[in-house]
Amino acid sequence: MWEVVRTIPPDRFRQLVDVATETFIARGYRMTQMADVADGLGVAKGTVYGYVDSKEALLDAALRFADGDPTPSPASLPWRAPPLGATAAYVRERLATESRELVLVRALGRRCRGSAAAELAGIARDLYRRMTRSRKSLKLVDRCAVDHPSLAAAWFDRGRWAQHAALSCYLDRRIPAGALRPVTSVAIAARFVLETIAFWAVHRHWDPAPQPLVEDEVEPTLVELVLHGLVKES
Repeated sequence: MWEVVRTIPPDRFRQLVDVATETFIARGYRMTQMADVADGLGVAKGTVYGYVDSKEALLDAALRFADGDPTPSPASLPWRAPPLGATAAYVRERLATESRELVLVRALGRRCRGSAAAELAGIARDLYRRMTRSRKSLKLVDRCAVDHPSLAAAWFDRGRWAQHAALSCYLDRRIPAGALRPVTSVAIAARFVLETIAFWAVHRHWDPAPQPLVEDEVEPTLVELVLHGLVKES
């Protein structure tokens, strides 16, 4: 097995992760076959097993390395299938760590200081930039969760719905205090903001018919629209 890995260029594991990520996103976990990934990489299926020992190991590697984190050394390959529940536990802990650092979470721990617009703009920018940095792994877990119950539990509990609960709580506090504009439904407003940010940070990059745009204009336009929707006119 080591001889197979040693004779392949050292960047091939990164290529494998990239191809596997796109294949899982396109086909979902259940429908993806190791042969699909091998075809995308342009190698025999047996070569893939020199890098990962199973489809579960391949998904685990994709989730850990999709966003450009340093890949393991050839000496540690093939990447082994983790113990039952370990991949979901990794996703859960990564989401929990990220959530603790959110500007949104810090804002929940204090009263609004100064400009409500500046505070909300900071929250929206932070969410957009974090989603952008983790774009591939977020799309990957969102796509595969439907076929993978333990991933679904981690993703929806610690990911999407945890952020929704936090933003809903933020609006519930700032609106009655007069910092933000009243809305008919706080839950819908929070979902609207998060789904809009998620589309522009993550999902649009897999649009089958993308429209050309100026990338540097996405974030400021997104923040402007969030502020226009929720901040009272002065």
